[in-house]
Amino acid sequence: MATSKNLKVDLLAATQFFPPQDPEINWQADSSATDAESLVEFAGRACYETFAKPNPHTAANDAYLHHIMEVGHTALLEHATATLYIRGISRSVSHELVRHRHFSFSQLSQRFVHSGDAQFVMPDAVAGDEELSRLVEQAVDDSRFIYNELLAALEERLFGEPNALLRKKQARQAARAVLPNATESRIVVTGNYRTWRHFIGARASEHADVEMRSLAVECLRLLQKQAPSLFSDFYISALSDGTYMAASPYA
Repeated sequence: MATSKNLKVDLLAATQFFPPQDPEINWQADSSATDAESLVEFAGRACYETFAKPNPHTAANDAYLHHIMEVGHTALLEHATATLYIRGISRSVSHELVRHRHFSFSQLSQRFVHSGDAQFVMPDAVAGDEELSRLVEQAVDDSRFIYNELLAALEERLFGEPNALLRKKQARQAARAVLPNATESRIVVTGNYRTWRHFIGARASEHADVEMRSLAVECLRLLQKQAPSLFSDFYISALSDGTYMAASPYA
């Protein structure tokens, strides 16, 4: 029976910063700044050796980072990274996500993992319509039935292969050809903060695919908590269809 999955994003890891304990470097991190924000500030000040914070207008961490954003010195954001674990996305969206080549990815393998249930992601345009939802669920169930039939037949054909793991892998990699793009996937994504900003700027737009936009907005919500000064310029707003978008004057 087809089971619809919802989007879930977890923060797995983020930058830790260990400031140098050198009396020649006259710099103190703001107590209110996160490790990522402190690292970006330190990297920027290292370019010009302004560790003493001579400009009172950019002495505070948030003011300094906002200035960096205003002048487009966003290469500094490449020093800080975040790793997110994304579940409840369709294979069609994961195919788009992996096109952002500056990220690093580790995605659920359909060759090794076999789920007895037909787990899928319901398209937003279909979710509110009972008849259309039923059609999608039926298509997912039908494809899963064919997948299981193929899997059983292929495993029987490959019975002579003594390596059981190889036999299962070869059967699954062939049978997965009939699985729909709606099939749920899970993926670990690591990127520096410049890459995350680029992804959100492109994919949280109102013109982006709805499922991808929802993912980008959810990632933004997590990153705004993790490094508010580096993502607070993005504003999240509701659209007429009840979904959300985000935009920034600096993205």
